[in-house]
Amino acid sequence: MAEGAATAGVTERMPPLKRIKAILGGSAGNLVEWYDWFAYSSTSLYFAAHFFPKGDAVAQQLQTAAIFAAGFVARPAGAWLMGVYADRRGRRAALTLSVALMSLGSFAIAVLPTYATIGVLAQLGLLAARLVQGLSLGGEYGASATYMSEMAGRRHRGFWSSFQYLSLIGGQVAALFVLVILQHVLSKADLAAWGWRIPFAIGGLLAIVVFWIRTGLDETRAYLRETAATSERGRTMTLIRQHPREFAIVLVLTAAGSLAFYAYTTYMQKFLVNTAGFSKDTGTAIMAGVLVLYMPIQPLVGWLSDIVGRRTTIAVGLGLGALATYPVMTAISHSTSALAAFGLIMILILCHSGYSAVNAVVKAELFPAHVRALGVSLPYALANALFGGTAEYVAEWLKQAKIESGFYIYIAAVMMAGAIAAARLRNTNVTSLIADD
Repeated sequence: MAEGAATAGVTERMPPLKRIKAILGGSAGNLVEWYDWFAYSSTSLYFAAHFFPKGDAVAQQLQTAAIFAAGFVARPAGAWLMGVYADRRGRRAALTLSVALMSLGSFAIAVLPTYATIGVLAQLGLLAARLVQGLSLGGEYGASATYMSEMAGRRHRGFWSSFQYLSLIGGQVAALFVLVILQHVLSKADLAAWGWRIPFAIGGLLAIVVFWIRTGLDETRAYLRETAATSERGRTMTLIRQHPREFAIVLVLTAAGSLAFYAYTTYMQKFLVNTAGFSKDTGTAIMAGVLVLYMPIQPLVGWLSDIVGRRTTIAVGLGLGALATYPVMTAISHSTSALAAFGLIMILILCHSGYSAVNAVVKAELFPAHVRALGVSLPYALANALFGGTAEYVAEWLKQAKIESGFYIYIAAVMMAGAIAAARLRNTNVTSLIADD
């Protein structure tokens, strides 16, 4: 189809029901992608010994955390490839390709032999599967953030785009709830022996379903309208030369938000077990409750950002998080009550929501359509690899070195840098580069 024909009628306003369908369709796919990604961290307490049998529990977790971090190394490559693809071929095409890769990685982990069977090849196989998942997720974030922000509409863009992070958290919740169910259905011996494979098999099957759903999604009108007249779609050098400040802002904001997210969620489950002394089942239950409440907070903060401004929302959230991290995590480490630990973690989650609810739309609003997916995904993935992906490894390393509180200071410092960068943002509620719809 010619571009002129493809853009026919895009000046008409999108019907509300069609907009909601697109947002929900994009959210469902994003949820499954993040479920597959987080299934690794939620079950690593059970499969670590199968792939890294040497050393104590902390050493085994350190090695699985290294594999977890390695998945992030692939995310910049996936972000670059999928960002270019999304800007040149469309958001829907990139979303479909990314979920296919995630399905492949999940099925690979589900059937992978252990160290006892094939030795070091098991560790290499686990690494390869995580690299495939990293390629997938590196492209998923930018494509889904761009797709949902462009579908959201100007008046309620903060509210609707917040469902991108809601579904991200939903994927983590789903991974945890699958583990909770397995903990109650299977014996501890069976869960440790083979039950940990089940979440990966479920993720692979769900990704196939989402692949089919995404083939039926509409392309965004903003993409069709804004790229019809330009041939400079998805060019990396165009992004670097014309938008260096925006690129740097996304890097700093993502470093703060990603480090805090992985510290407060994926690592927190292990922190509750290995530092605070809760059982594995209790730690899982606490984090499941936290994440369930985390989800509805996102659209509330997104709605608030449509009123007070997204710059204010991010700056306040990251600033408060920087101030709260050290005292709150110190209190959690000495907590003996599950309810008290839950309440303390929620303080951190509320602070982080100032960033999480609106980060996707703010980043998308900084770039024009022909480099938007690449501009959102590439600096995001780079910062994730450097800060989010290494969060657990840094935490475990500092714990082994007997200076665990250094991790709290590290989080606080990076979040404060993010708060300062957010305060210097332009007000994207007014200056958004996404075409009105």
